[in-house]
Amino acid sequence: MLSKIFNFPNTILSRYLLKNLIVFLVSIFFIIGLIVFGNQFVLTVQESVEHGIPFQELMPIIGFNMLRDIPVIFSLSLFLAIIISISQMYKSSEAVVMNSVGIGDKGFIYYIQPIVIFSFIVVFILTIYAVPWAKQQKSYAEDETVNASEFSFITEGKFESFKDGEIVFYASESSVIDAAGEQNMEEVFIYVSSQESPVIVLASEATKYTDSISQSIYLRLKDGVRYEGLPSDLNVNILDFDQYDLEIVSGEVQQSLSNFSEIEEKTSIDLLTDGGLLANAEMQWRFSQPLSVLILSVIGVLLGKTSPRTGKGINLLIGVGIFMIYNNGLLVAKTSIENGELNPLIGLWSIHIMFIIFLLIFYQFRQGKPLYFIDKITTFNKPEKSNV
Repeated sequence: MLSKIFNFPNTILSRYLLKNLIVFLVSIFFIIGLIVFGNQFVLTVQESVEHGIPFQELMPIIGFNMLRDIPVIFSLSLFLAIIISISQMYKSSEAVVMNSVGIGDKGFIYYIQPIVIFSFIVVFILTIYAVPWAKQQKSYAEDETVNASEFSFITEGKFESFKDGEIVFYASESSVIDAAGEQNMEEVFIYVSSQESPVIVLASEATKYTDSISQSIYLRLKDGVRYEGLPSDLNVNILDFDQYDLEIVSGEVQQSLSNFSEIEEKTSIDLLTDGGLLANAEMQWRFSQPLSVLILSVIGVLLGKTSPRTGKGINLLIGVGIFMIYNNGLLVAKTSIENGELNPLIGLWSIHIMFIIFLLIFYQFRQGKPLYFIDKITTFNKPEKSNV
């Protein structure tokens, strides 16, 4: 019924190709997913053990991360599955016979229509609806578990580093963060690296708090000593203090991270009504994922065309390289829009247009047409003069 509505081919060849394509798609998706999700699972178990968070409380976060990564993994799996399916038919000379009866690249593209359109719909639903919902639910879960525990800031009896290692902190005792976001510590040691001279601070008590205006995170140290310079230096400044505030995390960084996180968690309808740079970049990114499935599928058919004498796996390596360039190009364009360095009208669409142009040129070379036109140009093919 669906084949009649959408004019899908329903022949022995199409069913044979689709069967192989589905088998390879499921297998590749399972392997890549096992690697990615297995790595996330191991890291989560390590966090649970190190920071004392019950593992069952972190399981929802693993699930939301999986749902977030499925569109990219699914797109890559389909791309590689198309390359392997087509190249396997060329290796066994099945595609050569099909080419001899007039079934070439266009025929393969026609045959894989059902799975490509199905994949397009799946990725579209995931990126437009499911992934933003998963990121929002993950944020809620982290607020309830991770951010409410000592894992969000300081663990007692352990050295912690902040600001890319510029600050090293140690507290022998630490209390759980209260409802106001404060955390009390005792017997505190702090080392602050500096180009001029390092600073060492010792305090009997410390309280972590968040400034309500700047949203910066501070340590309020009490009853301590501040040493500026190393003991071997000639000039060492020593300061006794009753109270001393030290900034740990800048409010600007906090606000920037929260803005990006908030945009990614918004629904697509909210992004369309927002209209800002961040919203525009995120919306283009969501539409780019399913659009890339269509473009990569055609490129996969062309890459699958090979000969029995061609080295095994060469087309797969090229395919992985193309996918990485495509995906990273989209990420760079998205970041450029967010930073105001790229016009949203150009935006991520420029990356798609570039790959469509590459696809057309690649297709023409596969058909041998550019070589035919080059051969006809007189500057490349000058007739030899003969004298009678």
